[in-house]
Amino acid sequence: MTVTTVLYCGHCGRETTDGAHEACRQALTLEPPRYCDQCRRRMIVQVHPMGWTARCSAHGEVTSP
Repeated sequence: MTVTTVLYCGHCGRETTDGAHEACRQALTLEPPRYCDQCRRRMIVQVHPMGWTARCSAHGEVTSP
């Protein structure tokens, strides 16, 4: 089991310790993340009728729940 620590906000890309991200968390319930939460890279996002996929070139793919 791998434990990963979220370092960056998936919505705005800022560090999670840099201010409140309540608005970002609310936005991420409706839309895919735009930034990798591990390395802050901009992700390749594809939205399709059944959900979305977001891919980081270093950390792989995340899919909608």
